[in-house]
Amino acid sequence: MAGLYEMDVLAWSIEQAALLRERRWSALDIENLAEEIEDVGNSVRHELGSRMAVPIAHLLKWQFQPQLRSKSWLKTMKVQRALIARKLGKVPSLKSALNEEDSLKDSWDDALVLAIKDTGLHEFPDMPIWTSAQIQDPAFLPA
Repeated sequence: MAGLYEMDVLAWSIEQAALLRERRWSALDIENLAEEIEDVGNSVRHELGSRMAVPIAHLLKWQFQPQLRSKSWLKTMKVQRALIARKLGKVPSLKSALNEEDSLKDSWDDALVLAIKDTGLHEFPDMPIWTSAQIQDPAFLPA
């Protein structure tokens, strides 16, 4: 069974789903099933982190390039914040992930890459200067 997993994960997943529905517990590839389930959770966390990076990058640009502030930046932040709120509504356990220091730092690091690429500036703070709550707050804009 592990051979099918390594050769064709799609065929393996279809087979595993059928075995689950048939309640054929002894035929299941438990180790790989557990790994795939964990991967689903990690993927959801990663998606949220990627979403968080976008408003962070725009908030950085907003603060460090005030002369270039635009309605486009505001719109992007609004859309991303709404998508983050929607995801948190569907997966409430992600709220705790947003408050983890490592999670916010990872999103911050991704945002720095975006902000530097967009602006050419390199004087952005290496560590988060806003909380997760501020980043998600539709009314929050730095000075």
